[in-house]
Amino acid sequence: MKDELMNQLLYIDSSVQGDQSVSRRLTARAVERWRGTHPGGTVAYRDLASHPIPHLDSATGMARLLPADALSPAQQTSLALTVELVDEIKRADTIVLGLPLYNFGPPSTVKAWVDHIVAPGLSFDAETGKGLLGHAEFIVLESRGGGYGPGTPREGWDHAQSWLPHAVSMTGLSPRFITAELTMADVNPAMAELKPLAAESLSQAFGAIDTLWAAIPVVT
Repeated sequence: MKDELMNQLLYIDSSVQGDQSVSRRLTARAVERWRGTHPGGTVAYRDLASHPIPHLDSATGMARLLPADALSPAQQTSLALTVELVDEIKRADTIVLGLPLYNFGPPSTVKAWVDHIVAPGLSFDAETGKGLLGHAEFIVLESRGGGYGPGTPREGWDHAQSWLPHAVSMTGLSPRFITAELTMADVNPAMAELKPLAAESLSQAFGAIDTLWAAIPVVT
């Protein structure tokens, strides 16, 4: 950690469901908890759903791999965004990411964010491969519409949770997941009998969030 007491939080949402989003409820709870245990701390917010990161394409995809004097204007713009995103992480002591499961994987906007922040010379040392972002605590708050636990028919189908640790591993980030599942039970009649399990899962997720950070003692 950069300081004994963490003072800056990077808060990222990605759900497209607005006020109906469970992952946004989880991140809001986490940020409330963080503020309560980090008086005087600052929060930077990024909403990947309302302000998506551009996906890498044929015009911009090589921007992180070419020398500066070889970059096209489009590549320069893309690289500048990567620098901005990596700098947000470097300034943060803690990152909270809301991660809804879409079609058994992460939102494409989260994939675009990851593609930008995995950048030689910025998030990892190009010569040694050492990650440069490992100072930051990385809390991932995931919501899943169905059940994907051991013994369920779709065990192993959550490709967001299995993908993300590998995707950011070169940067030194190491995500810790807190998950609420069966979130579709309240709106899908076919899942009505699962409502108690959904409520229990959400309650457990809130409980885990509430224990994330110890209260900072007041010095008198």
